[in-house]
Amino acid sequence: MFSRRTIRSLLIAGATLLPVGSAASADLEDPYFGEALFHAYQAQFFEALERLDTEIGQHYGVDEPELDSLHPYIDHAEFSVGDFELDYRMHNRAGRAIRAILEGKVEEPVRNEAAFRLAKIHFQKDQPEEALLALDAITGRIPEEIRDDVDFLRANIYLATNRPADAVDVLRDLQDSEDLKGFSRYNFGIALLQDGRNQEAVRELDRAGQVAAADPVTLAIRDKSNLVLGTLQSEASEFGSAQLSLDRVRLDGPFSNQALLRAGWAEASAENFERALVPWSILAQREPTDTAVYEAMLALPYAYSQLNVHGRAAVLYEQAVETFGNELDKVKASIDSIQLGGFLEALAREEIRQDRDWVVRLRSLPEAPETFYLLSLMASHDFQTSLQNYLDLEDLRSKLVSWQRSLDSFEDIVRLRQAYYEPLLPEIDRQFRKLDAQVRLRQEQRKYIDQRLQHMLVVPSPEALATSEERQIEARLEQLEAGLRKSNDPRAEVLQRRIARLRGALTWNVETQYDRRLTEAHEHLRELNEDMETLTAQYDAFVRARQAATHSYVGYEIPINRLRVRAAEALERMERLTAQQGHVLEAVAINELNGRREHLEAYQNQARFAFADSYDRAAKAQAR
Repeated sequence: MFSRRTIRSLLIAGATLLPVGSAASADLEDPYFGEALFHAYQAQFFEALERLDTEIGQHYGVDEPELDSLHPYIDHAEFSVGDFELDYRMHNRAGRAIRAILEGKVEEPVRNEAAFRLAKIHFQKDQPEEALLALDAITGRIPEEIRDDVDFLRANIYLATNRPADAVDVLRDLQDSEDLKGFSRYNFGIALLQDGRNQEAVRELDRAGQVAAADPVTLAIRDKSNLVLGTLQSEASEFGSAQLSLDRVRLDGPFSNQALLRAGWAEASAENFERALVPWSILAQREPTDTAVYEAMLALPYAYSQLNVHGRAAVLYEQAVETFGNELDKVKASIDSIQLGGFLEALAREEIRQDRDWVVRLRSLPEAPETFYLLSLMASHDFQTSLQNYLDLEDLRSKLVSWQRSLDSFEDIVRLRQAYYEPLLPEIDRQFRKLDAQVRLRQEQRKYIDQRLQHMLVVPSPEALATSEERQIEARLEQLEAGLRKSNDPRAEVLQRRIARLRGALTWNVETQYDRRLTEAHEHLRELNEDMETLTAQYDAFVRARQAATHSYVGYEIPINRLRVRAAEALERMERLTAQQGHVLEAVAINELNGRREHLEAYQNQARFAFADSYDRAAKAQAR
């Protein structure tokens, strides 16, 4: 039978091993949304939220949102905001954002994806019942890319709510999922184990421990499966099978120390102490920051004593006593350094945190003994939470300081713009008034011509479309007629008849060409309209440029001062919270180190008593 404690620890591991997905990628035409995703892919979720929140707010503020480049992606953007807030541990805001989409009028796949993300939020907040209710709201068509994730989350919720049989039914259908390879089979084995179907659980864990994989995450879950399987087989006294399972765990993986320790105890339980020496010897030479290494340093001389090699056992116990003493000195130095503030200074190192493995690098800093046991401290949930809160507060404090410097830069920019534009604006305004008068005159002239042409469509007026040459001829004929009326020349009557014939010819041309001339006039008016549109566009551009010149330095004093006050208040509050959180972090670290010191003292005492016993046995053997 398997111990209840072992089963409970396995269930916790199985229920929390949920792979984390990233935001969907696409060929975006909106550069600002793409910039937010760029920051999110680098785990810079605050920067991603800052940019995407601004972009969404501007999208809803424009007059015609459907013309905005974000419009085709607005649902995805709303989802991404919730994801970023969730990744930034803003569970309440993320839940409200996704719930708003869930309650809106959206398509069925979008609604189902929103319900899935809301369920993830509740599950991560340790609210499995609410998470299950959110999943139950999923109906109809589910997007293909999240279909397996929905079922996997449902199975984990069943495990968390002590419904292993339901989890088994769900996980059985996920065994062929490529995205969940390793995870689904491991959780399937844990669900079977919780349901009391031990033989089936062992079989599934054995399959999970032999999954073909190349990526680190799947390799880690494969090692975890083999470690769990070997532990169960060892507790069931199946030492040969346990050894085979534990041998499959990689020596450079995250579970290698526990696997080596369990492998040694499996051989020791089968009284194969010589074979137990191999894994324990490897483990005892590793970095003494893991309790598994401490246990190996005691187990190795124990195996030698069981083989009656008491001299070697005494030497190893003596080395263990010395090692534990050195570790106690390091722990004391770490506690002293933490109390002096060295721990927080090490955490705030920017050059360290730019590395993905910054936690490991912190541990190797020679001048920072307080970070030596950081990897072990990270195993504590309280420490992880406090650490991330402190780092977030420190990041926000740095941003506030940077924003304050930016406000000074803005004021310099405003001052330089004012010094540049103010000497130029009087001449620009003078030219603008001249241009404005010309534009208004041309607009009135065009309006008058348009009204005349529209009137001619109702009341024809051929003389209004006479050419300039015809108007000159008409005026010349009127002058000649006036002269002849005053003349006593006997040829005046003949000349008047000739003038009348010329006037008739002129009138004939004007009357017969009226339709063509009216059409041409409308065509010329359309050409004039194009010129007027160009002139108006230039005029509007000039007006906007003139307004922009003034707006670039006028009206900024009050907003900048208001922002400066808000930034100062926020910085004061942030420094206070950072100091409080740093104190919590130091307290958690010191508590962890005190616990480690107690364990080291206990191990040292055991090693001392065992050393004395082995020394006596070795002396007696030598005397014999």
